[in-house]
Amino acid sequence: MSREDKVELLWTILRRQIHGLSFSPYIEGQSPGTEISERQIRERLRIIEPYTHWIRSFSCREGNQETPRIAHENGLKTMVGVGLSEELDKNEIELRNGIEIARAGHADILAVGNEVMLREDLTEDQLIDYLERAKAAVPGVPVGTVDAYFLFENHPRVAAACDTLLVNCYPFWESCPAEYALLYMKEMYRRAQNVADGKKVIISETGWPTVGSPFGAAVPSYDHALEYFIRAYQWAHEEGIEIFYFSSFDEAWKVGDEGDVGAYWGLWDKDGNPKFI
Repeated sequence: MSREDKVELLWTILRRQIHGLSFSPYIEGQSPGTEISERQIRERLRIIEPYTHWIRSFSCREGNQETPRIAHENGLKTMVGVGLSEELDKNEIELRNGIEIARAGHADILAVGNEVMLREDLTEDQLIDYLERAKAAVPGVPVGTVDAYFLFENHPRVAAACDTLLVNCYPFWESCPAEYALLYMKEMYRRAQNVADGKKVIISETGWPTVGSPFGAAVPSYDHALEYFIRAYQWAHEEGIEIFYFSSFDEAWKVGDEGDVGAYWGLWDKDGNPKFI
């Protein structure tokens, strides 16, 4: 299949609407810590709305707490991210706002923490406490924490505390060559299923960067990212897998944590233009 045919297939998949997209509203020069306006959230959401059923947000502060309501107004479902870190005072604000969003009916899933276990920001007991407080406050709304698939194997008490397992699956970050990436992601998903005790497993993040330095045998490229997206969503369609693709937009601020590759995970560039054309 030619590159042109693959690009057309990618847009065919998107026009049919994928399950979910990871969404951060930041534009050039912004990052966590920037106060985000409703207008900006609406403008950024407008770009991706036609192509997804769900969005996943990452914070309930600094204006991000308005994203779920705006998304619901526009017919999208929401996985609402409650950001947790070592800063316990900010965690309380995040959790309080996340609970308020859920009580207002704007959270279809509440994701309490993102890669907290991976970063070792909190103890297992602390994370479980946040999960239990959220579940008690919003009965009827599924609550989980987002983390790398293998950490739910390593922390069965956390897996047990979640209503659904929200697993990040990145063959790229485990140095997997692009040609074997889908096979590896399938294995990641099955491993999460094995510790889910029958609960739903959702792939809360996966993706492939278009630009940047190789990570072991994993090489960023336009063609690898294009192929990875297509193969991931063909599998998702065939087996009924729920995937939130990472990410909607390129985000320059992420180079601080991930190196040059961090800025190039989007389906759209930093200015909101489609990358695959």
